[in-house]
Amino acid sequence: MIKWFKNIGPGALIAAAFIGPGTVTLCTIAGVTFGYNLLWAMTLSIVATVVLQEMAARVGIITQKGLAEVIREQINSVVLRRLAILLILAAIVVGNGAYEAGNITGSSLGLTAIFGDTYSNSYPIIIGVIAFGLLYIGNYKILERCLIALVIIMSFSFLNAAIMTKPDLSLLIKGMFIPTLPDKSLLTVIGLIGTTVVPYNLFLHASLAKEKWKKKSDLKFARKDTFISIILGGFVSMAIIISASAIGGGNISSVLDLAKGLEPLYGTAAKYFLGIGLFAAGITSSITAPLAAAFVANGCFGWKAGLKDFRFRLAWSFILIIGVSFSFLKFTPIEIIKFAQIANGILLPVIALFLLWVVNKTSVLGKYKNGMLHNIISVFIILITIVLGIKSIMKVFELL
Repeated sequence: MIKWFKNIGPGALIAAAFIGPGTVTLCTIAGVTFGYNLLWAMTLSIVATVVLQEMAARVGIITQKGLAEVIREQINSVVLRRLAILLILAAIVVGNGAYEAGNITGSSLGLTAIFGDTYSNSYPIIIGVIAFGLLYIGNYKILERCLIALVIIMSFSFLNAAIMTKPDLSLLIKGMFIPTLPDKSLLTVIGLIGTTVVPYNLFLHASLAKEKWKKKSDLKFARKDTFISIILGGFVSMAIIISASAIGGGNISSVLDLAKGLEPLYGTAAKYFLGIGLFAAGITSSITAPLAAAFVANGCFGWKAGLKDFRFRLAWSFILIIGVSFSFLKFTPIEIIKFAQIANGILLPVIALFLLWVVNKTSVLGKYKNGMLHNIISVFIILITIVLGIKSIMKVFELL
């Protein structure tokens, strides 16, 4: 057990990355609007995330390179290589820019719940400074420990909220394993999957895994870390849906509405529990989104830069500045978050196909490449993401 705790890290950071304000908001909407009926989408998301993130971590450990760098090296055609790099950069910059705005805005809402809105205009700057400081230190172990601590705080807040609603266990299990698609729930399902199986996390996990582990024999630790951390992260997302289900009806624009709805259950403490959870969710994602963008730029441009390199710092600073700036434009947080989720739902199949191609190349992974069963599961997951992505586009353009 002690040895496992020593080796925990990247998986917990990936959980920290996907449980951001976007996850909190969409899970809140799912719970309030559809009760337990969309819990199955989270079950599917957890399985898909474990499978894809394990492949990404395996690439990082075996090759000791980032995923973007491996993809760039494996494409022989100059034209195709440039197109692939352009696609990956566009996906990460657009996706992470939108995510970062939602992360900082969401984290600001958490501070508003705890301290009030008297100084709300300064909250994005405070969050930006905290994120900048932790990233600028450039020490992986310090970053990892800070994020794990925040994940524990966030998990406690949301799991405690779910337990206090005293959910019906039979309905809970039914919702988790029996798929249903209530009327007008399609975009919410796409959002739940898109906020959990996040494209940039695939790049982030490969890079963090190679920072953490240097030997092929460490792969077993990486797999345990991925499996346990992501399942626990999925349970936190489910806890938010369960908590929101206790409200029933009403217009929801943020998790603060969830706090108001839960006040009859455990008084004014509700806003503090959920405010702390939302702040922790927002600030962890505010750190991991710029970090992922910097790792992607590092691989795409072939910098081979360390965490303290000027170019690496410039890349994450760019995303961080976008996030802080957009939080001042007073967009409705839910609109920023929804845009990011739908964009990621569309981009995910493309990035997942790149990953599947890489993990099947003997020249890259040797004996550690994918087996038949792993490929079957991966293809099934990618097909689901493609179908949902197409439906998302059609829904947006009102073709359904």
